[in-house]
Amino acid sequence: MASTQREGASVLGVRVDRTSYAEASQLVASWAGDGAARYVCVANVHTTIVARSDTDFRGVVNAADLVTSDGMPLVWMLRLLGARRAGRVYGPTLMLHICEEAARQGLEVGFYGGTPVAVRAMVTRLTQQFPSLRVSYAFAPPFRELTEAEDAAVVEDVLASGTRILFVGLGCPKQERWMARHRERLPLVQVGVGAAFAFHSGSVRQAPGWLQSLGLEWLFRLAMEPRRLWRRYLSTNPRFVMLALMQLLRLRRFD
Repeated sequence: MASTQREGASVLGVRVDRTSYAEASQLVASWAGDGAARYVCVANVHTTIVARSDTDFRGVVNAADLVTSDGMPLVWMLRLLGARRAGRVYGPTLMLHICEEAARQGLEVGFYGGTPVAVRAMVTRLTQQFPSLRVSYAFAPPFRELTEAEDAAVVEDVLASGTRILFVGLGCPKQERWMARHRERLPLVQVGVGAAFAFHSGSVRQAPGWLQSLGLEWLFRLAMEPRRLWRRYLSTNPRFVMLALMQLLRLRRFD
């Protein structure tokens, strides 16, 4: 299935769409109601840099039906590249908007990823926040590649559950690859939401809104999880800045 082309721009060769929480959540709900097989990616600096180094992964992201601007640096790039009304559509917040819309329309939602403890806590919190939310599936897979038989059982369970919107929280790039690989086998809408499971379960704190608006959420997350994240931010952030400047100054083309 071809991706749905929307207004946006190519940031270092990665398609990023200009959208909003309201538009994206209504779009996902309409796709879910139609029984469409689609997937949504949320793109940030890390996603973009991984895509620069891996053409197959770049193809996975660019083939998505919607790619939102998860991080402020991508929002700023969209604006500088012509999408002047672009705003941030952050994965964890988008998930709440989609859950609200799904609850309103009676659409079943499912969750794949995280840990068993985090998934249980998240589902409890979300159903308290949205009492009409219909959670039809929740599974935290082991931290390894599933066997073919295990993967087939996951697909069978998701299909049997009647899930219309499946939130996938496996982290980048694993969740994007998983969604693309399962697109033809799961006639529903998959939404990759990154760290949303950890945030909404209460196991990891989110950065304050003012830090997020300044594009400094990475600094807060680094302070929270330095041993896990320092290598990522040390390698990706400077490289993104350098390549973004090259694109803006037209010193290099990113097809």
